[in-house]
Amino acid sequence: MGKYMMKSLLQMIPVLFFISLIVFILVRVTGDPVALMLPETATEDDRQVLTVALGLDKPLYTQYAIFITSAIQGDFGNSFHYGQSALPLVLERLPASFELAAAAMVLAIVIAVPLGIWSAVKRNTFADLLISGVSVIGKAMPNFWMGIMLILLFSVTLGYFPVSGRGGITHLVLPAVTLAVGLAAQMTRLIRSNMLEILNQDYIRTARSKGLIELIVVGKHAFRNGLIPVVTIMSLQFTSLIGGTLITETVFAWPGLGQLLVTSVNNHDMAIVQAAVFVIAIIVILGNLLTDLVYRFLDPRIKYN
Repeated sequence: MGKYMMKSLLQMIPVLFFISLIVFILVRVTGDPVALMLPETATEDDRQVLTVALGLDKPLYTQYAIFITSAIQGDFGNSFHYGQSALPLVLERLPASFELAAAAMVLAIVIAVPLGIWSAVKRNTFADLLISGVSVIGKAMPNFWMGIMLILLFSVTLGYFPVSGRGGITHLVLPAVTLAVGLAAQMTRLIRSNMLEILNQDYIRTARSKGLIELIVVGKHAFRNGLIPVVTIMSLQFTSLIGGTLITETVFAWPGLGQLLVTSVNNHDMAIVQAAVFVIAIIVILGNLLTDLVYRFLDPRIKYN
């Protein structure tokens, strides 16, 4: 297991190197950084001074060598919009994104697990059809529309929750629900399909023939074996939530990494974009490694060589 973890960590190096190359190229093709940073009234001398200061007068391979060397040291440059180093700004926003992602994931699990199991156990009944139908609707609703509707109902009309911002638990409820609805819908369908397959296995029929109560058969024997695909989805969704909740964070003015990315792209603040992409990439890679460890816990038969 230790060798597998070490191998996985070493594999991060070429992945991050490839990501750095993509980010470097995309920053260059989005436009001239000097033209984006300077006002329209800037002179040619101003352009020349900024070009030299940014190192853009050097060949591309030299620029990339400087960029990757600085990135390894945690230096992605300074944000011209915020006037400070980019990486600390990104790391400063991470706790807010983690808080929102964790709340949405916990809420989605609380909703999806019992509904998915119940839908599978009550297959082809009214309860199953109702849960499946609601899941389809929940998955189909866009996050931005859901967020706006929740704000209009619970903030503007009823006044139960704040409209936007980050503060106490009341500020977290609406954005977490907005994200959790789509996640819960997807996970409910997945849990239902996995449970239906497992409930038809021979060992489940054997457990029932031994006289075990249905709660033990479903909860202990069936559900645990159906968790591996669910854990995969949870891992992928959680890591994507860290940097992918752009619309939701914008709608609720949640000061997370997603909102910072949107602002930085609009301001052409490429230093922050580069730092954010690297941080998100590392989170995704570590999340996948953690998922592999959870697999081993759920199914001891899984071996990593």
